[in-house]
Amino acid sequence: MNSMPMRKAVRDDEKTGPGIDYDRNMWRIRSFEAARQVLRARQQTTQAGFTAEKIPRGYFRHHPILISDGDDHDGQRREVARFFAPSVVSAKYGDFISDRAQTVVDGAVAEGTCRVDDIALAYSVEVTATVVGLTESSVAGMSKRLVGFFKQPPVDLSAPSMGRTPRQWMQAAINGLVPIVRFYSSDVRPAIRARRAQRHDDVLSHLLDAGYGTADILVECMTYGTAGMVTTREFISMACWHLLSNDELGRTYREATQPDRLAILEEIIRLDPVVGHLYRRAQTDIDITDDGRVHTISQGDLIDVCVQQTNADPQVMGANPDAACPGRKLKQGTPAAGLSFSDGAHKCPGQSLALFETDALLHPLLARRPRILREPSISWDNLIEGYRLRGLDLSLMDRSRPATTREPI
Repeated sequence: MNSMPMRKAVRDDEKTGPGIDYDRNMWRIRSFEAARQVLRARQQTTQAGFTAEKIPRGYFRHHPILISDGDDHDGQRREVARFFAPSVVSAKYGDFISDRAQTVVDGAVAEGTCRVDDIALAYSVEVTATVVGLTESSVAGMSKRLVGFFKQPPVDLSAPSMGRTPRQWMQAAINGLVPIVRFYSSDVRPAIRARRAQRHDDVLSHLLDAGYGTADILVECMTYGTAGMVTTREFISMACWHLLSNDELGRTYREATQPDRLAILEEIIRLDPVVGHLYRRAQTDIDITDDGRVHTISQGDLIDVCVQQTNADPQVMGANPDAACPGRKLKQGTPAAGLSFSDGAHKCPGQSLALFETDALLHPLLARRPRILREPSISWDNLIEGYRLRGLDLSLMDRSRPATTREPI
């Protein structure tokens, strides 16, 4: 391509090197190969992101899949894999997702304008709710409850007490528990009752069959709901921004077949991963190698895999790693999306679903040749260590017609 779009989500405080950095019991990994060694160090590390180390273990018969490790985690992953396999996503949910996406686009066209993060929120929540089985409540209400969970005080995993004061921890508990209670009473409990009366082929029915208790089901539904909503919402917004900001990339996407479109989306999320940092705690001494040099991570050390930097490692990504270049020549065995969906035991099971539903919405939306009315603002969510895009307003009507914009929610 003549003009390759660069990454958009850039933080001033992010370092691009060195490949491996150590400071105050914190390892920062920016080398792709070293990062993959860490993420594949099965049984040698445990999940430390998403404040996992502060979540008590005694309340659950089954520890939540996002933050569990070891054999139990592996078993959970195998059991739910069938709901997120690429062939299942296409065959079982393909028509539903495409229908919902077209309905969203038709609504935006009728309105004449749309805010991408707004339509992406409702759409991604509805898709996730269908796969999980949370189908007994309104999508709009569920969306508000899930968004409310992320109104949290800042957190710094490298600092004592994660950088929070006792007052902030109290506020975090309140801000987290109130939406969870509302989510349970309005969304999860009605779905449990319906699935107990009649099973469906969805995650919630599987959890009931596997003997999960109410608390276990609630946390799993929060995990799938927030992951499916937050990450996909942001990715839809980011991909749309990239495709509309670069005429050549947008035209290539519009004219491509679905496999090629998915490859373009993988390149965009490689460039601008939604989750920018993956944290692990070393449970044993771990030797990792980078550029011929061996580094020993000591037991108890915190490890920060800097995804944006690993995804721009020229040793595996080739030339111009900071630019979007679909079809780039990768080192053998390197996933096209880099580590944007993690790797190893905690590799995101919803990768295929996220890419499929993003394409299902953006392809018909871009076919309408929208234009940007307002560029989005970027902020940062340090609970998921990712970006937040708000206010990408599009016009889907003739330039001669007046358009109005709304303030961000």
